[in-house]
Amino acid sequence: MMSELPLDHVRTLLAVVDEGTFDAAAAALHVTPSAVSQRVKALERRTGRVLLMRTKPVRPTESGQVVVRFARQMARLERDARADLGISGTGEPGGSGEPALLPVAVNADSLATWFLSALSRIPDEARICFELRREDEDHTTALLREGAVMAAVTSSPDAVSGCTVRRLGRMRYLPVAAPGFAARRLGDWPRVPLAEVVADAPVVCFDRRDSLQEHFVREVTEGRRGASRLRHYVPSSRGFVDAIAAGLGWGVVPQTQAEPLLRAGALILLDAERTVDVPLFWQQWKLDSPALATLADAVMEAAAEHLRR
Repeated sequence: MMSELPLDHVRTLLAVVDEGTFDAAAAALHVTPSAVSQRVKALERRTGRVLLMRTKPVRPTESGQVVVRFARQMARLERDARADLGISGTGEPGGSGEPALLPVAVNADSLATWFLSALSRIPDEARICFELRREDEDHTTALLREGAVMAAVTSSPDAVSGCTVRRLGRMRYLPVAAPGFAARRLGDWPRVPLAEVVADAPVVCFDRRDSLQEHFVREVTEGRRGASRLRHYVPSSRGFVDAIAAGLGWGVVPQTQAEPLLRAGALILLDAERTVDVPLFWQQWKLDSPALATLADAVMEAAAEHLRR
């Protein structure tokens, strides 16, 4: 059971994962590399599992991820307890304690449109700092599973082990292109159906994990075609929209980013009937942490204002 794991061994495993090597973990913990190795081996004997892949950098196995997540949760509880007691990071009484640092995974489009408004709602006296990890919404749960973050905006409604999940809402995307691009590369559209031309037109994607354009084309063509292989990858929310407005290709853009450009005539809507809605969820550790609860409340409030129900 986790309650029977020696905490110094658990902290040592976490240090190895965070530092990347046994030697670096030893330096961070002010012990010898031999002591680090012995603690990790003892922890593996106690759990009956291999916890680390001895690569460079070291990586936790699936079982190791469970222990790493437990270690981070214990560290979070310890920091919260020190803050409640008014104990500084040095262990001295008095002062306001350490600020809470919350690692959070969030997809780029949420980060560019509504998520920062959630963070701005948190009062200064809460003393909460954020370490944001940008990742595609289909993959943020992997960071939760590894214990690398405490919470995540994700497209998955299935709770990661040890986490709770709440629905945030739907982010709507619009298929758009620059007027000049449409005239050059979409042939006789709109006199002919979009399905006849869009699959051959250059397309802008955020990165190689971005499947929204592919999804849209398959829906328009009723599964007969996918998006063109003429693809530009622009891994920046602002740069992605700018690339479409510049005429590099068409793309599927968050509605809140597309609407001002549509009104200004910099973009045109390719299909008013078909939009792409991505459901988003909030997953977080099952942890009685005041800082995490404060963040969750702010995120839910902002999502209610900015996302579709």
